[in-house]
Amino acid sequence: MRRLDITEVIFKVAAYVLVTLFAIAALYPFIYTISASVSGKIAFEQGRVIFWPVDFQLDALIAVLSDKGFWIAYTNTLFYTFFGTIFSMVMSIAAAYALSKSRLVFRRQINFIIVFTMWFSAGMIPTFLNYKMFGVDNRWGIIYGFGVQAFNVILLRNYFSGVSKEIEEAAIVDGANEFQVLTNVYLPMSKSALATVTLFYALSRWNGYFWNLVLVNWNFEHPLQVHLRKYLSEYLMDENASITNTPYSPYSYMYAMIVMSIIPIIVVYPYLQKYFAKGVNVGGVKE
Repeated sequence: MRRLDITEVIFKVAAYVLVTLFAIAALYPFIYTISASVSGKIAFEQGRVIFWPVDFQLDALIAVLSDKGFWIAYTNTLFYTFFGTIFSMVMSIAAAYALSKSRLVFRRQINFIIVFTMWFSAGMIPTFLNYKMFGVDNRWGIIYGFGVQAFNVILLRNYFSGVSKEIEEAAIVDGANEFQVLTNVYLPMSKSALATVTLFYALSRWNGYFWNLVLVNWNFEHPLQVHLRKYLSEYLMDENASITNTPYSPYSYMYAMIVMSIIPIIVVYPYLQKYFAKGVNVGGVKE
């Protein structure tokens, strides 16, 4: 018994140590980003910024807030995230609800086709050519063209399949149609799954970068991630970029943009976190 207690204590200590180290490793990039954005130019370029800010200043953040191009990109990102998430959720909910019904004609075949797209893809070049052919080269095209992800549809379908059929039958007996059953029965009982999938879509839209870069040709329609990438590439190509009269390094300016770009996610995520684990566990496994 004594040996078992010692083993348990060793396990708990090791587990806490590993979790603490993992938390530090996960938090360090975030802390360093904030520190770099508010540190002085000389201190940053000399490599003296390791954890805490050195020669604290807010000039880089103020410069970002005064940048018109930054706010145009920020507005575009909000546009993509808000309208894109709404469109994706509407399409995913409709598809998942239909696929959860055993009476759907060709249900098995449609499910196979959706799952098949998770295993295989046409490749980057054919996908690019298809998007170009269908005119996915503007903000609305990006929203429609990337509206649904197969994994999220399967997640919602599995969750909807677990809703009690007796409740649905009772609603139908009371005179509810399919739309009323969906909105008054399924959606209120699936808040955790809906919150999880909404978070997935919102993060995907907020961090959207590659396809917007290669498909959209107008700079005023690019999101914040593309704006940040262009600033970084221009700085790296300019050997004299660090020779400026500003009290902050160009990299501090870049880190300031990163800080501003992650604030909305930090604000929203705590409210959705309580649904996150439950939504994935219940919707991802069907008994």
